[in-house]
Amino acid sequence: MSWVSFTALFFATWWVVLFVVLPFSVRTQDDDHDVTLGTVASAPRGPHMLRAVIRTTIVTAIVMGTFYGLTHGLGYSLNDIPHIVPDFGQTPAK
Repeated sequence: MSWVSFTALFFATWWVVLFVVLPFSVRTQDDDHDVTLGTVASAPRGPHMLRAVIRTTIVTAIVMGTFYGLTHGLGYSLNDIPHIVPDFGQTPAK
């Protein structure tokens, strides 16, 4: 895998992980009993994007490091994943 494809895979994984990590540790205004007038009580208490971006980058680095270790270090590929779905294209031998 070239560094270009690894970088593209990193950023695609980063976006997926961002939406997984984003809801963690969000406190609503209702949780803190401090609802600002004119806002919904379920609105987030304050911006937490920097923490979410840092957490996302760390988790993505761990995931991609594991992927790199499995593919380059141990030599696994997608062909090594066992086939779970049966092959319906072939007819059984009689």
